[in-house]
Amino acid sequence: MTSLVVINPNSSQTVTDGIDAAVDPLRGFGIPIRCLTLAEGPPGIESQRQADLIIAPMLALAAAQDDAAGYVIACFGDPGLHALRDQTPLPVVGIQEASVMTALTLGYRFGVISILPASIPRHLRAFSAMGVLNRLAGDRALGLGVADLADEQRSLDGMIATGKRLRDEDGAEVLIMGCAGMAQYREPLQEATGLPVVEPSQAAVSMALGQIRLALSHRV
Repeated sequence: MTSLVVINPNSSQTVTDGIDAAVDPLRGFGIPIRCLTLAEGPPGIESQRQADLIIAPMLALAAAQDDAAGYVIACFGDPGLHALRDQTPLPVVGIQEASVMTALTLGYRFGVISILPASIPRHLRAFSAMGVLNRLAGDRALGLGVADLADEQRSLDGMIATGKRLRDEDGAEVLIMGCAGMAQYREPLQEATGLPVVEPSQAAVSMALGQIRLALSHRV
């Protein structure tokens, strides 16, 4: 049976394991989901340069998956999204694009919880290209790198405080977790803020599974 292949473009197996756990409820739809780690990637993708450098090895990893029915790029920033769509006619979904599209169905204004301040300009370029800046309430950084997210109490406390600022000061009606490494914190963040919280890998896998079932893709 063919599989949905989820590629974590950084080299952190801990992040991949978190993504795998987050999307596990979606395995009930009957399509196998395989989560892969890009060994050539950095421990965390925290800059545009790092995002650009992983595109070539990520494309090679994707091409080696003979059983793929579709792909998810599990990095917020969607590095190589359009390159992979050029490479394959199979469905290709990026977690940033999917999370924004999902958030727009759950509230009028969305807020993003980012890892580092340097991530925000990269996000804003993507939101501008998507034409959704008028729906963006705010994008606030935790000041934590990808590796720091393994510190559960520090990460969750920071995410809750940031989520409440996005809600109370910026007017966000829905929150997006701006890094695949945040996956394990969705439920407590949602409970603490009282807002719907979109975990990007879950949003992208949901979308990709629907496209696979309906035989939809960017190329007919």
